[in-house]
Amino acid sequence: MTEKNTANTTGSAPGRLDLNSIFTVPAGVRHLDEAQLARLEASFRAWVEAARGAQARQARERMRLLFLLLRYTGARLGEATRLDDAGELDLDDASATLGTGAARRKVPLPHLLCRELAAFLDGPMATGLTGRIFDQDHGYVRRVLYARAEACGLPRELCSPRVLRASRAVELLRSGVPLAVVRDTLGQSSADLSAVYQAYSSEDARHIVRRLAPDDQPLRTSARNSFPCRVESVTRDGVLAEIALRSYSGMPLYSVITVESVRNLGLEPGVPVMATVKAPLVEVVQADGARGCARNTVGAVVTGVRATAVVAEITGEAADGARLCALISAGALEDAPLAPGDLVQFRFKAMAVVLGAL
Repeated sequence: MTEKNTANTTGSAPGRLDLNSIFTVPAGVRHLDEAQLARLEASFRAWVEAARGAQARQARERMRLLFLLLRYTGARLGEATRLDDAGELDLDDASATLGTGAARRKVPLPHLLCRELAAFLDGPMATGLTGRIFDQDHGYVRRVLYARAEACGLPRELCSPRVLRASRAVELLRSGVPLAVVRDTLGQSSADLSAVYQAYSSEDARHIVRRLAPDDQPLRTSARNSFPCRVESVTRDGVLAEIALRSYSGMPLYSVITVESVRNLGLEPGVPVMATVKAPLVEVVQADGARGCARNTVGAVVTGVRATAVVAEITGEAADGARLCALISAGALEDAPLAPGDLVQFRFKAMAVVLGAL
């Protein structure tokens, strides 16, 4: 039978429809759901904690890390056991290079897994194992997976490396990751990956059509000071990084965030992000005003001015339709009056730009 995906699009903007998150897993695709994967992870952790002696604990921890690598990369068993942790594992970049030949690819790693790997590699248990942390006999790996499955009440046939691979594919698709990205992550050569992991029932189709109804459009276009962009470059120092962005309309923007945030968001050239700025951090000047120190400047037409005795809200619209908003003091508005129809520049510093994953 098919399994209906009832997961919400966690992290999606209100009203935003992600078609990848609405699908039914085809019959015959064995996979573990999120709760089952969590039970299996807990089973491995308990197994490690129950080890008697340093040697047994080291062996079990290596197996646990191999399981986590399979679980979070969707790698084939042979790819995972061949991984050279000294040359193909980049924890600073949060990635692992897997496969050979045409299937060789860089796969992003969750930062939780990177921390687990760093703790092992920097500790005494990794002594003498450099380059072969994941080198394990395939038969032994399968036996341990079956045993851990039975220990947490899961059918052993649902805990093979192949099932873990399918589970990661379904998990990524349900999170809204584009099909092409899932295919590249898994090193899947088949162009018909959707037929393997995704199907759309008549119920799915009705839900999709309802969500795409015209009266839903305003919900997805009302955000102010929000710019969907792609990363063009990342320049780092020891603590901070400047992210050069380009909006989908071609406008250049810049953000300065911590290096840790760069890792957490997985930022690199080509990655889509949403750049947002809080209205109090935006200034407004006449289009011919003097150039200030703000890194970002967006030309716009004033669409509204609302003022109280203390604060004034200035709204505007850029040439590409982007909606902008600035909150300034009422005194500043009196010194430089603005009215609807005026040509202005909305300016904000790079450190005021917050980035979020799309």
